[in-house]
Amino acid sequence: MKAAILIHSDPSTGTEEALGRVFNALAVAHDLKQKNQEVRVLFIGTGTRWLAELSKADHPVHDLFEGVKDKIEGASSACSDAFGAADDVKASGFELLTGNQLPGTSGLPSIADLMADGYQVLVY
Repeated sequence: MKAAILIHSDPSTGTEEALGRVFNALAVAHDLKQKNQEVRVLFIGTGTRWLAELSKADHPVHDLFEGVKDKIEGASSACSDAFGAADDVKASGFELLTGNQLPGTSGLPSIADLMADGYQVLVY
């Protein structure tokens, strides 16, 4: 099995739901990693804001984030631009993903490529 986990929830809402979504997404990534399954984590939409938050040592999900960091592919470039997260994504050391060259944007990750490569797509 191959899974691509797309994190779309917005940390700036400060809601338990947003925190629950990122926690559960990373918990699924951890579970798959522990079972030697292929997994990739991508941050899209307002979810691109999470990388700066999760990089903070005092964040409640930081340890889980560190445990699956090697499975994080990066964040959507266009979404990072649109939601003011591009500098934070770069500062966190992650890639800005541009496989889907959507006109008028800096590009987004290509979900079509992931699906063509046999990845099941999970959205949080």
